[in-house]
Amino acid sequence: MDPASTTPSAFERPFPALTPAQRYRLDVMGYVIVPDVLSREECGLVAEALQKIKRDLQSPRQRRPQEPYASINLPHHTYVGGLLEGDPCLAALATHPTLAGLAEELIGGEARLVEYDAHINSRVPGADLATPPTFGFHRGTDVPFSSHAMHGLYHCSFVKTLTMLTDVGPNDGGTVVIAGSHKLAGNDAEVNACAYADRSLIHSVVAPAGATLLFDETLVHATGQVRSDRERVIVINGYGASMFPHWNRCGMSEAFRAKVPERFRTLLLGKAHWTRGARYRTLTQPADTRRFTLKDGWWPGASP
Repeated sequence: MDPASTTPSAFERPFPALTPAQRYRLDVMGYVIVPDVLSREECGLVAEALQKIKRDLQSPRQRRPQEPYASINLPHHTYVGGLLEGDPCLAALATHPTLAGLAEELIGGEARLVEYDAHINSRVPGADLATPPTFGFHRGTDVPFSSHAMHGLYHCSFVKTLTMLTDVGPNDGGTVVIAGSHKLAGNDAEVNACAYADRSLIHSVVAPAGATLLFDETLVHATGQVRSDRERVIVINGYGASMFPHWNRCGMSEAFRAKVPERFRTLLLGKAHWTRGARYRTLTQPADTRRFTLKDGWWPGASP
């Protein structure tokens, strides 16, 4: 049992969250796909909440600062931010113990949710599908600043989980990454050129609904090209070390903040000091196999 989860009021989450084989893949590739984080029923519940928000965003009404907002609002692509107060099931997903456990394993300490977004996208009208695509490759932080090692394992202070709410097949625009780039500091244009010269270095996420992609933000990545007739729906949880600030309008109203149960306050509100709650595993340490569901997150309006 993890020492951080031994009291009734503690935030129970898995640690280690990955098997040794999954952890090895994460270190080598910079990403790993974890199956069955959500059930099909849970995926449907969250996806419907996002579709409702998407429909509401078409209304020209005045919105509160903490309401979900659209960074991109096109017929084929809606990129929604600020999801925390959008629906109770979205707050529950933000505090899902498995997602937090995955993030903390890669961070090497307690996590704070710093970004919370979703993509609902489909094929770009008139897209050229005959030519190999190029991508908007980027990384969210640099290797020297955000990386460190413990017990021979790689850690990053800014990480993402991308949870698939729809099945993502080879032509459904899954996230693309340049495998292994998370440890390579330097000129990203040179990294990208190598990947385009040998496209086997560009890995495209293929995963069923309910699976979660965990990756370092030092990993070069991008949105893939949707080539099918299907819509892709994913939720992005961005995590930093517990002293990191919210960003990208991921804040919350004072009324919402006041309701956050004590066990979720570090995850949602962070800590205003450098006691980061270090959490490290060894490669061969077995995974914590406890199963967590959306019900284990925080549902605003329910009992603490």
